[in-house]
Amino acid sequence: MQNASFISAVTLEAIARKAIKDYDPSLLQGCPRAIPVEDMIEKQYGLSIEYQYIRNNGRILGATVFEDDYVPIFENEIGKYNLVKFKRGTIILDASLLQCHGDGRLRFTCAHELAHWLIHQKIYSGTDNNVAEMAKTVKKSIDTNPAIEWQADKLSSSILMPNGQVKIAFYRNKDKTQDIIKALAEQFGVSKQAMKIKLIERKLITKP
Repeated sequence: MQNASFISAVTLEAIARKAIKDYDPSLLQGCPRAIPVEDMIEKQYGLSIEYQYIRNNGRILGATVFEDDYVPIFENEIGKYNLVKFKRGTIILDASLLQCHGDGRLRFTCAHELAHWLIHQKIYSGTDNNVAEMAKTVKKSIDTNPAIEWQADKLSSSILMPNGQVKIAFYRNKDKTQDIIKALAEQFGVSKQAMKIKLIERKLITKP
């Protein structure tokens, strides 16, 4: 695995395609549809998903545990933080996301944390000396480097919206609906903003 600061967009796209292909090659062919990212997380990679209130202000929506460790979790019932031990391979999702099934945030957060698992394990486990200062002793994907977060966002976008499938869906729908962004967002199970960014990146639409 390359150092975090040198993973290109092209490489991230290739990683996404491999992840999808390893799970179900048919998702890259035929009728474009939403990638079942939660199922991929649990069945393909053997990770577990837990819902907790990570912060009292909702600022952090997800975290991935790379080594058995204690994580501060906000306990709503008592109004304070408590250290909870999680096993390696646990993806913690903020419980507030359970109310956001329709806007794409839950699925994007799942994909974002899966992306951390796929490309950033060496950073968070401290085995990559070249980027040790980026994460220091942090073992969880919380409050991390902006470059690392960009990579996770880019990879999660590529997992949820594979370029080839988005292009197929775009040309199949562009003459059938006036709101192509909304239609494709619903088709892929992402937010309108995420789909808009993807379509602009692929030069299928222009910036307003």
